[in-house]
Amino acid sequence: MAKTSMVERERRREKIVKRYAQKRAQLKELIRNPRTSPEERAAAQAKFQAMPRDASASRLRKRCAITGRSRGVYRKFGLSRVKIREVAFRGEIPGLTKASW
Repeated sequence: MAKTSMVERERRREKIVKRYAQKRAQLKELIRNPRTSPEERAAAQAKFQAMPRDASASRLRKRCAITGRSRGVYRKFGLSRVKIREVAFRGEIPGLTKASW
């Protein structure tokens, strides 16, 4: 099991990312647009930099739905490699079997 504080931190970040997503997109569009005046662009960049760091989606990390493990998490299942193996051996994931050749 991952530390509860780490899992909670990740949940808090997810909420912050959702809260600021639209505002970040608007500011990024202003900054990227070649028709924006230099003054407007500078103001948009200042607002963008004043936002919380955790508002960036790149700071999110995928975690295992069962254990909260942050490494080796498969996107398709939302589980870590360790839990995927256990769940697959019990036959709880349809169509997933151990490879043999």
